[in-house]
Order: sequence, then structure tokens, then C-alpha cells
Amino acid sequence: MDERKIGPELLEEWALRYLGRYASSAENLRRVLMRRVRGRSAEARPLIDALVARYRESGLLDDAAYAAARVQSLHRRGDSLQAIRARLAAKGVAASEIATAVSELRSAAVDPDLAAACAFARRRRLGPHRRAAADHARELAAFARAGFSRRIAEAVLACPDIAAVETLARDGFG
Repeated sequence: MDERKIGPELLEEWALRYLGRYASSAENLRRVLMRRVRGRSAEARPLIDALVARYRESGLLDDAAYAAARVQSLHRRGDSLQAIRARLAAKGVAASEIATAVSELRSAAVDPDLAAACAFARRRRLGPHRRAAADHARELAAFARAGFSRRIAEAVLACPDIAAVETLARDGFG
């Protein structure tokens, strides 16, 4: 544990170290710094607020850019739009910025949830990606827990092979 006096220099060191390793929203950085100083300094809150405001003004923290990048990466990894919205909200991103980032994804993809479900099936080895015998109910449950509709899950699981899943992801239900 760092025993130095908590001041602007130490907070900035912590913030820059964190931002050097992770992309972050402004609210998430505020929470991280507050956890670092918890119980050690009552006067740290205004210092943290000033630091976050300064980083926002300088462009070091940009919640809109963070949301857009996270939406893209989570979508590629196979997260549903519902799960993506929840993750961003948990990181303190404003609902308006989440909506903007999700709408950009919707305009770029034929059916973003369907494409994400196909990526989810590949990552979790479901549907045609499975190696063992199918347990249809268990696979449907995995899709449901991930935030996908039954219609989308059934469509992915109905694909006879991996090429059909890739076609479904690219072209949608069309």
C-alpha cells in the first residue's frame, strides 16, 4: 500500500498508470481513484473531481469514444446488445452515449445481435461448433443467459455447419 500523502501529484500518478493499462470512462476512473483513497483522505474527493474534469477537457477521457470502442469490441466477442448496454452502464457511461454507440453499431451491421450470437456460438462452442452431442435445452439456456432472444438462438443452433453460421452472421435472416 502506498503510504505517501494523498495529493494531486499522487492522484495523477495513479490515474495515468490506470489509464496506461485500461481504457476507462470518466465515472469509472473516479470510482477507481476513490477506491484507492478510501478511508485515507477526506479531502481527496474534490481533487479527484478536478482531475477527472481536467482529463475530460483535455480529451484524455472521452466517454463517447470509450463507449463506441467498447461496443465494437464487445460485439466482436459475441456479447448481445443487452449485455453491452449493461456493461457500459456499470462503467458509468451515460445512457445517451450508450444509445449513440449502439445505434452506430446497428447502422453498420445487418443484424448486430444475430452476428454477435454467431460469435458467441463460436466462442462457447455451441451449435455447429460443438464437439460432443448436443443438449439443445442447455445451449438455448446459454444463449438466454447471454441476453439473446430465443429466435436468434434457434436460428444459430439450426445451422448445419460452420459455413452456414458465417453466412447467417453476414447476411442476417434475409
